[in-house]
Amino acid sequence: MECYEGATMIKTFRGLIADDGIETIPLHTNDGSTGYRIVKLLVMPNNLNQYQESCLKIFKVPQDTATFTFDFSDNTLVAAAYYTAHISADANPEDMNVIFDNEIFNQDLYITQKNNEAGIGINWYLELELIKLDLSENTVATLKDIRNKGVRTLTT
Repeated sequence: MECYEGATMIKTFRGLIADDGIETIPLHTNDGSTGYRIVKLLVMPNNLNQYQESCLKIFKVPQDTATFTFDFSDNTLVAAAYYTAHISADANPEDMNVIFDNEIFNQDLYITQKNNEAGIGINWYLELELIKLDLSENTVATLKDIRNKGVRTLTT
């Protein structure tokens, strides 16, 4: 999808996800002709006065639990963020690592967050580029989604 003078359309989402939280970002459409690609993912603490070690992940399929592990061999994982902070910046400065795929998808996304300190949530911000899919691109994206759901069902 294009804006005026060839500018790219960006859709943004944000929120505060609780520890052990699982949230859905609704992206699906009736005809699947709108695709999305991640262009930015950021995380920020909710409370700057506490130690935090958060693992935030974005998946293409629904998740049952939030975990404190990363597995980049999981083809349903499209983005991951790891954030650490300590009350005393001298002892353990703030650190954030973010990785995301350049993949185009046309279905919902699912965010999970697990914190090493129980009960601590984290703010997240996500930018997605909207992409108009032709029929063949739509078919490929939809078939990937169906395959991923089938793979997850078999491995659960």
